[in-house]
Amino acid sequence: MKGKILIINPGSTSTKIGFYEDGQQKFETNLTHSAEEIAKYESVMHQGGMRRDAIVNFLSENGVELESIDLIMARGGLITPIQAGVYEVTQEMREALIEGRNGVHACNLSALIADDMAADITRMRAEKGVEAVCKAYIADAPTSDEMLPELKISGHPAFERRPAFHTLNSRAMVRRYARNVGKTNKDVTVIVAHMGGGSSVSIHRNGYVIDVNDALGGDGPMSPERAGSIPAFPLVEMCFSGQYSKAEIKKMLVGKGGAVAHLGTNDFREIVAKAQAGEKAYADFLQAFCVSVAKYIGAMATVVCGKVDAIVLTGGIAYSEPITSAIAEMVKFIAPVEVYAGENELESLAENGYGILAGEFEIKRYQK
Repeated sequence: MKGKILIINPGSTSTKIGFYEDGQQKFETNLTHSAEEIAKYESVMHQGGMRRDAIVNFLSENGVELESIDLIMARGGLITPIQAGVYEVTQEMREALIEGRNGVHACNLSALIADDMAADITRMRAEKGVEAVCKAYIADAPTSDEMLPELKISGHPAFERRPAFHTLNSRAMVRRYARNVGKTNKDVTVIVAHMGGGSSVSIHRNGYVIDVNDALGGDGPMSPERAGSIPAFPLVEMCFSGQYSKAEIKKMLVGKGGAVAHLGTNDFREIVAKAQAGEKAYADFLQAFCVSVAKYIGAMATVVCGKVDAIVLTGGIAYSEPITSAIAEMVKFIAPVEVYAGENELESLAENGYGILAGEFEIKRYQK
């Protein structure tokens, strides 16, 4: 694998970057943005210049010449639902991200920063007489939509089920499993449970994600900061009680739900430790969390009549052996369970980037 690739993955208070040369990671770092720095901006979408400058300065301080970068991979933002895969960043995509058509999140900045930097690199190369163009791409955006039509139908036409999940890592882990068994992702059916700040459970068949929960929209297992699926009537009563604003209720579902609501912490290491020490509230919540993930895994198995090759547990929480063991015990009757812990987002983006350089991937075009 030849070429130099820069990876950009913004979060709410930091920007994670990685630099790869000829297939090898040279460094990975998390550029933290202070509360004072962030407070200067009206919204996250005004932080692009600040974050871009932080990236450029870090690269310069670490001896990376911008014009040496051949390709920039960006984390996909909340754009109009699209088929999973690799997309070149275009003006249409930029407009969708800036307008926040499918939501506003720090990840929306990724493609914008990458595209601006790629244009600068191309200009620098041209000034030196080098014709090679640097381009920016995204891969497996979180709003990727390959769900079967019948699985989008809920119990009321006003509430269509939609996907919003950890597409990038989930698809990469299916490719990893397939390689390990001497196959491709198009030859296997795998259920992936990603357990991080949010929880998503997806089923992958023949290279497509045919069903998944909306991890940002109040659907699916609970997580450190998200409530997941909850009873509807109590929620309706709360919405019309006059005691809470719309923003406050949304925050209960995403941001201050899950472990934060029950225990006041989003640190699952703390939760596991206190559960093992015999603190009942922590033990009860931990069991409930594991059951909620296992139930969604079981539900996904029904979509393919139980014909599942493997179940993959991934995400940061998958580093916890007590949690993965508990979930595996509940679902191993469906299929063998593999644990691939970690977010793996930079690695996944790099894999897609080298696939682009090698001409192995079809480059798709974003349509509004």
